[in-house]
Amino acid sequence: MNRTDHDKLFKQLIQVFFLEFLELFFPEVLNYLDKDSIVFLDKEIFSDIASGERRELDLVAKAKFLGKEAFFLIHLENQSEARGTFNRRMFRYFSMLLDLHQLPIYPIAVFSYDKPKRAESNTYQVAFPDFTVLSFNYRVIQLNQLNWRDFVNKPNAIASALMSKMQIKPKERAKVKLECLRLLVTLKLDRAKMQLISGFVDTYLKLNAQELQIFRQEIDKIIPIEKEQVMQIVTSWMEDGIQQGLQQGLQQGLQQGLQQGLQQGKKEGKKEGELALILRQVKKRFGIVKQTIENKIEGLPLEKLEELGEALFDFKTESDLASWLEKVD
Repeated sequence: MNRTDHDKLFKQLIQVFFLEFLELFFPEVLNYLDKDSIVFLDKEIFSDIASGERRELDLVAKAKFLGKEAFFLIHLENQSEARGTFNRRMFRYFSMLLDLHQLPIYPIAVFSYDKPKRAESNTYQVAFPDFTVLSFNYRVIQLNQLNWRDFVNKPNAIASALMSKMQIKPKERAKVKLECLRLLVTLKLDRAKMQLISGFVDTYLKLNAQELQIFRQEIDKIIPIEKEQVMQIVTSWMEDGIQQGLQQGLQQGLQQGLQQGLQQGKKEGKKEGELALILRQVKKRFGIVKQTIENKIEGLPLEKLEELGEALFDFKTESDLASWLEKVD
């Protein structure tokens, strides 16, 4: 996933589960925020002087103070790469938002990269030996400083997603992925929200063959009702087609690339297996699709089927799939 997609995924996740995000990390804000007043401002764009580019802020929400006719902004930036000038950029965005809206601003930075693990700054200062000109502070959530075990029992949708980006020992990766999904199924969310979270987890916790084997063993240990629900949302990385009776399923599963193919490894057989699995996943994700769409998928060459397998879980609607197929044509 490239950087733009990474930022988009975080923005979408936090916007959809904005109150859950505040509840998990900043519950004190909910004590003075009118929950029914939240409006997300569309495309707050400023010129980034340092890079010479125009920058769209990740997330800006406008809300009322509870019981008052007064508003404030919550500005959230996700940082997917470690950069030494980020604190200055946060101050610059704060200043621009303040100048534009003339409202109090609650600034939050989410650091979502894996490395480095040094604690990030939460302030920007301009100071002299005898005089502090400026001390700007912002709230920080640094995911690689958080332990997933501290969140596994919190009934919160954001927790079920963001655990996949927290401190995880290599030997715990399969277990954490299962715990993310177990927490998710207890929340009883609608299908779209469950797909958003499960897709997020699958993006950031891709399992290798050995980890997949451990994952399957762990699934077999959980209670039947949880196992059934977990299996319903696991679509992209385990041998779902084989376990559901697909005779020509792939050994690795869709999100592991669809490169493993059928056991005989012949190109024609491999295409048939991948085509069968993709059509099954399309119907599972979108229901019965138009015959024209199914015909186009069936007509794709092997390499395009593999590209579709990688792109499929970024699609939100059948229209997204249709647009992708039109571009292929």
